[in-house]
Amino acid sequence: MHHYGANVMIPPQTDEHLQVLEALATAVLVVGMDRRISFMNPAAENLLQTSTQRGMGRDVIEMLPLGVTLQAALMAAQQGATTTLREETLVRPGNAEELSVDCTVSPFSSRSESGSMIIELNRVDQLTRIARDTWVHERQDALNQIVRALAHEIKNPLGGLRGAAQLLDRELPRRELREYTYIITHEADRLSGLVDRLTGGFHVMDHEPFNLHAVLEHVRKLILVEIPQGIQFERDYDPSIPEICGDRAQMIQAVLNVVRNAVQAMNNRGQINLRTRVRRQYTLRNQRHRLVLEASITDNGPGIEPELIGRVFFPMVTGRADGTGLGLALAQEIVHRHDGLIECTSQPGHTCFTLYLPVKASQ
Repeated sequence: MHHYGANVMIPPQTDEHLQVLEALATAVLVVGMDRRISFMNPAAENLLQTSTQRGMGRDVIEMLPLGVTLQAALMAAQQGATTTLREETLVRPGNAEELSVDCTVSPFSSRSESGSMIIELNRVDQLTRIARDTWVHERQDALNQIVRALAHEIKNPLGGLRGAAQLLDRELPRRELREYTYIITHEADRLSGLVDRLTGGFHVMDHEPFNLHAVLEHVRKLILVEIPQGIQFERDYDPSIPEICGDRAQMIQAVLNVVRNAVQAMNNRGQINLRTRVRRQYTLRNQRHRLVLEASITDNGPGIEPELIGRVFFPMVTGRADGTGLGLALAQEIVHRHDGLIECTSQPGHTCFTLYLPVKASQ
């Protein structure tokens, strides 16, 4: 992180300088002496979950509710001093998630503008999140290899058992004895179906452009047909999002699994919010992407138990007595195959699953 000394003169901004600022992972804001925002880079847009158009001209205290500590740092910058605030808790407007950030406020001036201040924001948990995402992805890949191997070993003998039961059924003299062969074939089919669900994300994936809003709307209509009463949807879609390339049918399945999980958690009564945004210069799984689509699915149900939150995407992990724990695991596998990421935060009354899907340069 670079700290600027008192009233350092900065050359006029050029396109090259702007490109550097846009590429920074550090969130940068420039504010005037009246505390109004005059510049935000993409990292700041991502951190504050707003656009430059919405942020320009607003009071930075409103955008960064860090309390009196930020006000004191701004006053110090007006006197020519640089202040760094360590591990401040930031609650973004309209979002219940708390972030831990380091905030540096410095005096700033250029040949075209004087008496401004520059604010740098770094998420303290950003590197931890990237490391965790990498660890989860590697563990999920290892688990998927085990699942594929087990599926192959299970389905082969199941087919033999079912075939033998059908042959035996033809030879049995009494009808009541056939109830036993029916049980064998029925249970073999049930286990075979379970294996298919376990390996559902491993099918060959299409690579065609599709609109994420169309996917969300398709899932919303499906749920409203299944449960016409009790579930309400609120939509907050960003109309500017581009298409992404991938498998529309599999993405529908992933989103459907997440939404159904929310519906079941609320016992078929509650509200689900569907929200989309575009993130620029966003890092997913150690790779920087120019554009990333963010889709969040939020419910007002009871929340996920704390001991399950770190394992919620693992197969066979579920908080319901009648659950299999496969839906979210499959959703994660499908999102990963689109080079994306899915995260979950939860507290009573607010559970949010967020999908991050990169827009590839060739699209």
